Formats: sequence, structure tokens, C-alpha cells
Amino acid sequence: MNHGGFGYKTLTGMLLVMLMCGLAGCSSLKGGGSGGAAPSGPASLYYEGFNDILIPGELKQDKKTSSTFQSRGFAAGLMVFKGRVDRGSLVAFFKDNMAKDNWKLLGSVAATKTGLLFLKETRWCVMSISEGLWDSKVEISVLPASLDTQGGGAPATFETLPMVEGSDLQN
Repeated sequence: MNHGGFGYKTLTGMLLVMLMCGLAGCSSLKGGGSGGAAPSGPASLYYEGFNDILIPGELKQDKKTSSTFQSRGFAAGLMVFKGRVDRGSLVAFFKDNMAKDNWKLLGSVAATKTGLLFLKETRWCVMSISEGLWDSKVEISVLPASLDTQGGGAPATFETLPMVEGSDLQN
């Protein structure tokens, strides 16, 4: 008398159904992969000090890893956000909305992370967008485009220098 066969098959079937339902549910968590220009859901908003960088409402600020500095109407620093939105939708959202807020996209690179570089008047904005197993992470760095290091109103600008062949920086 083998009564264990029926129980084993039933248990296996139930586990397979639960696994498939779980996978189907997870596939819908990141926006369905439609690649639309703006994630749907909670309203997008601006964060204090950065009133020209719109953040999708699905992203929540990671206050432990964010660090901002504000002084006399100027804000700089690193803001980190996490949420269940696919990377392609986030990239499209930021490209579209940063342009609406008069930021100029100067360049982008896509690999395991997507990097976006924007310039607006006196500030740089560097974004790094990565997608993990459960959520996406957006790191937004805002920096001054120039600094008054002499104290007399003469700004010292950040410059990009070409790489010299054989320099230590290439290794």
C-alpha cells in the first residue's frame, strides 16, 4: 500500500502553481516593461532644494545614503532613490522631464547601469540608474558648474582634459 504517491504529486502540483503565480506577480511589479516615458502611479514631485529635478512618485528617497548641502539659494549633494520601476522607464522619464526643466542632456552611457549627464546654467547633474532584482536605484548628484575659489568673483571652472597616452589614469 503506497499512499505517499498521491500526496507527493499533489504537493508538487501545488508548489508549481504557487511558484508560477509568484513569478507572474513579480513580473508586474516593475511597470510591466512597457518602456513608457513616465511611470504611472503616485504623483511625481520635487524635493526640497532641488525644485528643478522631478522625481517619479514610485521612487522613495533613501535618506540614510542621501546627503545634500544648501546655502544661499544653492543646493548640491547626492540624492538616492529606490523603487519598483524598470530602468528604461526611469531613463525615459528623466530625459523628458529634465529637458522640460531646462536641463541640457550632454551625454549618456548604458551598460549594467545607465549614466546621464545634464548641465543647467551653473550646475551639473549626474544620474546613475541601476536595476536590481527587486527594485531600481537612482543616484542623483548635483554639483556647481563653477566655484569662486579666489573670493573675488572669479570662478574656477571644472574642466575636462584629454587623456594623455601612457598616463597612469588609463590603467
